[in-house]
Amino acid sequence: MIDEPVLHDTDTLEVNLGPQHPSTHGVFRMNVKLEGETIVSLKPIMGYLHRNHEQIAENMSYLGSMPYTDRLDYFNSMSNNFGYALAVEKLANIEVPERAQYIRVIMAELTRLVNHVSVIGFLLNDLGAFFTPILYAFREREKILDIFEEIAGSRMMCNYLRFGGLKLDLPPSVLDRIKKIVQGFPKFLDEFEGLLTKNEILCMRCQNVGILPYDLAVSASITGPMARASGVNYDIRKIDGYSIYNRLKFRVPLGKVGDVYDRYMIRILEMRQSVWILEQVLKEIPEGPIINPKMAAFAKAPRNFKPPKGEAYGRVEAPKGELGFYLVSDGTPQPWRYHVRAPSFINLTVLEDLCIGHKVADAIIILGSIDIVLGEVDH
Repeated sequence: MIDEPVLHDTDTLEVNLGPQHPSTHGVFRMNVKLEGETIVSLKPIMGYLHRNHEQIAENMSYLGSMPYTDRLDYFNSMSNNFGYALAVEKLANIEVPERAQYIRVIMAELTRLVNHVSVIGFLLNDLGAFFTPILYAFREREKILDIFEEIAGSRMMCNYLRFGGLKLDLPPSVLDRIKKIVQGFPKFLDEFEGLLTKNEILCMRCQNVGILPYDLAVSASITGPMARASGVNYDIRKIDGYSIYNRLKFRVPLGKVGDVYDRYMIRILEMRQSVWILEQVLKEIPEGPIINPKMAAFAKAPRNFKPPKGEAYGRVEAPKGELGFYLVSDGTPQPWRYHVRAPSFINLTVLEDLCIGHKVADAIIILGSIDIVLGEVDH
């Protein structure tokens, strides 16, 4: 007796993109089901880079965790330091001197320029463009990283902020160089946009691709440029007015469609707003101390720092969205609970919704437009 042949569904193809693939922006896998080249299902699979950040921090001194925050979104260590410092300062009721507040904002907005210009360069690579856009982007990025290296001793893992202030002051020569970078950045953005914004291929590939509806952005807790591209008017610099942001004039750009193109444009517009913020801060920066005198001693003896019992949540508008740190103190030198609200991880949760119905090549640029760093996803 001859067995009946087993019939298989040949219309659906299952493909793994990653975990080691240039399009995945790190060690990350997308399990994709296709009908032809059309995506019918996409599951993001992460965890390859997990480093147990939160558990390690619960066994470290509060200050000992500051350099660990550098490794979250390793493109934006200054913003990571900022969010963590705010959480600890809220927990322990620590005041920050005026000059330190101004310098913190300078570092945060320079970091935003570094992030946004880089992600646009990477997006063009994902689109299949030549290296020209990313080389233009990295040319400007290098100027800012040189500043970080001079003041913090490192280009990317800066470990620059301290509770109650900063590790070091900015010398006048560095301030002059920052002013020069800020003065020249609008010209660079005009040049960059001249190459890209109305480029026929970029418009054709990005418009009406990967649309994130307003309602989904809100219900999925999406933040940052990704949410604002969908019209969600949510920027923590405006809402909380932390540090000195409540004194500064700037606009929150919003998109209408929420597609890849809007996410590109929002980052361009946000860089222009960051330049405006930097111009104001550099003009008004005061003289004075850069750390609260009560906290200076703990930089040398961090285990003597014991915040009172309690809990606090500190957050910043990081370049990728809301970066928050939740801390619970039991009065010892280590936090009883340490939790990170990482925007890369949260924003990644809608990847499947954005990709269904599109082609494989579209999934690559949709992922690129979300702007993830796996150090933050797998924290």
